[in-house]
Amino acid sequence: MGTIDYAAAPVPVRDDLPAAHRRAWEHLARPGRYLSGAQRVAAAAEVRAAWSCSLCRERKQALSPAAVSGAHDGLGELPEAMVDAIHRISTDSGRLSRRWFDGIREAGVSDGQYVELVGVIVTIVSVDQFCRGLGVAPHPLPAPQVGEPSGERPQGLRDDGAWVPMLDPRRSGPHESDLYPGGRTGNVLRALSLSPDEVRNLKQLSAAHYLEPEQMADLQRGTAALDRAQVELVAARVSALRECFY
Repeated sequence: MGTIDYAAAPVPVRDDLPAAHRRAWEHLARPGRYLSGAQRVAAAAEVRAAWSCSLCRERKQALSPAAVSGAHDGLGELPEAMVDAIHRISTDSGRLSRRWFDGIREAGVSDGQYVELVGVIVTIVSVDQFCRGLGVAPHPLPAPQVGEPSGERPQGLRDDGAWVPMLDPRRSGPHESDLYPGGRTGNVLRALSLSPDEVRNLKQLSAAHYLEPEQMADLQRGTAALDRAQVELVAARVSALRECFY
């Protein structure tokens, strides 16, 4: 994974950023709890393919995505229900519904697989958009590592009214004690806690791209050349462009 660097970038890039991206690529290639390494890398390729999918484009332009039927321009390596989840989350996440989610569950995508797919999407979008902003080519996807998903569900899951169960910081097991320093965290991280390594990956990407989650409550903290107010302005603008309802 040592091929990720930004030596050819038109502006200087801090050393911690390529290091974080190399760790994210290593995480992407490993078998997870609910997806194999091959499935994870195939899902990453689907994220990139979603942006040129004709069905996704038609649905995005429609008043309702349910008004447009058809098949995705998928790569043929994953079940259609997984492809639909990847494409819809990647291109039209603001209009996902519980009815749609229940439909992909009935089609065979487990709650753990769904969460892990979201983690893959977060990884690819974060790193690819960083490359796009720099004006450099996206990195080649890693070769998947062999092995099967463990299928292990963490201790202390509970239904908090979300689409998937989330880890209760007060009831988590010893292997998840690092996820919630201080006993709490934001729901945007808890949403991935059915697959704890996705939380860890998102936290390390967030620490490099933005702030460590534990620092986000400190409104006086600056980061690099930007003060906190400037960081929030950029974050809010990007969130609006990405149609992030959260």
